[in-house]
Amino acid sequence: MSFVIGALKIIFLIGFLVFIHEGAHFLIAKKSGVKVLEFSLGFGKKIWSKKGEETEYFIRMIPLGGYVRMLGEEEDVEDERAFKNVSCWKRLAIVFAGPIINIFFGLLLFWVLASIYNKSPYAGLIVTKRYLVMLFQSIVGLVSGKARAGVVGPVGISSMIVNTSGWFDFFYLMAIISVSLGITNLLPIPGLDGGKIVLIIIEMIRRKKVSEDTELKLTALGMLLLLTIAVFVTMNDVGNLFK
Repeated sequence: MSFVIGALKIIFLIGFLVFIHEGAHFLIAKKSGVKVLEFSLGFGKKIWSKKGEETEYFIRMIPLGGYVRMLGEEEDVEDERAFKNVSCWKRLAIVFAGPIINIFFGLLLFWVLASIYNKSPYAGLIVTKRYLVMLFQSIVGLVSGKARAGVVGPVGISSMIVNTSGWFDFFYLMAIISVSLGITNLLPIPGLDGGKIVLIIIEMIRRKKVSEDTELKLTALGMLLLLTIAVFVTMNDVGNLFK
């Protein structure tokens, strides 16, 4: 029974954060006039699907991610509703939407929990402000090389979720993971939202689109880097489980 409860906690927490992340991409894309072909929660084999008017919706077997596939996102298409054919500002809004909603939701949830714990919305605001200051200082420390990152991968995160005791600990961890997910996705690495944002900004400066071939090569390089990091982080997580 404890295994089932642990699995449900992981699926709910990760699934919800992925849902609001991808949902933000989806809604802003629709609002910007971009045609969305697929909306998926999870990866791997599909366990449920539904065909909408122009979007196909999926729930897939591995609940550790998701995606929104838009027309013309990876290839050049002669259609005004293709992702690459809308303005740079609209594309920036679409890409920024996912990370921003994760950060906003995480901070909002953190404030609500702090308000409940301190029995005062104002006290909750003070605690949230302190958390933001600490978070900013940590980011500055990492960028400047004065601090080391305690990187945790899917195995470590899953272990932390399973080991939460009570609803307060569970939602506190959800708030921290949500903010972390948003910030991580803003890293300027091809394959992440931050990498896409950098390419769009380069296009705005050059007034010329980055070639499809260059973008594909950068994305492949970024995915290789992310995969390498994921392997080492997972090995570290597994090692920590047996300490």
